Amino acid sequence: MAARDEAIGGPSEPEPFGKVRAMAFPRAVLAGHGVLQEIPQVVQGLGLPSRGLVITGPTTLKLAGQRVADLLSEGGQVMEVLVAPEATLDEVERLVGEIRRIQPSFLVGVGGGSRIDLAKVVGARLKLPVISVPTSAAHDGISSPRASLKGDREAFSLSASVPLAIVADTEIIVRAPYRFLAAGCADVVSNLTAVMDWRLAQRLRSEEYSSTASALAEYAAREIMEHAPLIKPGLEESVWLAIRPIIMSGIAMSMANSSRPASGSEHLFAHALERLRPMPALHGEMVGVGTIMMTHLHGGDWKMVRDVLHQIGAPTTAADLKVDAEEVVTALVNAHTLRPERYTILGDRGLTVEAAERLARVTEVI
Repeated sequence: MAARDEAIGGPSEPEPFGKVRAMAFPRAVLAGHGVLQEIPQVVQGLGLPSRGLVITGPTTLKLAGQRVADLLSEGGQVMEVLVAPEATLDEVERLVGEIRRIQPSFLVGVGGGSRIDLAKVVGARLKLPVISVPTSAAHDGISSPRASLKGDREAFSLSASVPLAIVADTEIIVRAPYRFLAAGCADVVSNLTAVMDWRLAQRLRSEEYSSTASALAEYAAREIMEHAPLIKPGLEESVWLAIRPIIMSGIAMSMANSSRPASGSEHLFAHALERLRPMPALHGEMVGVGTIMMTHLHGGDWKMVRDVLHQIGAPTTAADLKVDAEEVVTALVNAHTLRPERYTILGDRGLTVEAAERLARVTEVI
């Protein structure tokens, strides 16, 4: 009987389970007072060959870039320092050419988010491991698999290497203008609306969703919100309270293999605003204002979000961003067109001018 079943296409073996997901995470994270001194031990512990190269900016070279190079040079672990005047796509091409000539075994990005983004993109292009050494904490790019670089007319979001290690010295980061830290905190608070958008896309578009990545992203946002009264200018403890959630936010994106847990409609608003006037404010500042409005669209407590940002010292209005009401409304109307494949609370058609203006006024952004 069994032989007859096989002949006529009877019961067969089930198809094997075939889902695959690749996740990359930092292997070492050091955060705290004076941890920069430990970077030679970090490199040694990672088992990297002694042929490193530092990528930094003109200002951050003096702040920490040269010190990192000196620390690694003492152990013969670094070959050269390359100073990048700008974080642009053209600069990526220049660095790739230089690094191919030098042939290092690993890269160290030292600076604010933009120089680390450069190092991550170049590392991805050349398949070189990257160590992230932030001198400020303006956004979660210090640990994420994404990078934002300037093109001819606008910023581009690119896939990049996840840092193999992060060395975040709070003694150095606290010296950066406080505005950067406040912007980084606002960027992490935006995880709340990003996750709501992601859940909405799962329900309405059957988009793949990670509850673990979402939980980590939300946890990072809640940590910032809970400690908002303690995050103040000039306090190294404030950097300590903020830097861990900022790093967690980037790791959530690595876990999801997507920027979804930390980038939704609020980021689309910020990018649309950048298109109207290149970099009117810091990335995290624009995202924070977007989060206030998108929280309202989701039916959430937008006043709580606004109050948290105000406590931290991040912008909450168009005037704070130094843009006018018309620019805010135009950005809201156009935001949905930037990434049409990414479904958010803005929907497929976006907001009308009237709805956008009403949203901005109700949330007291304009």
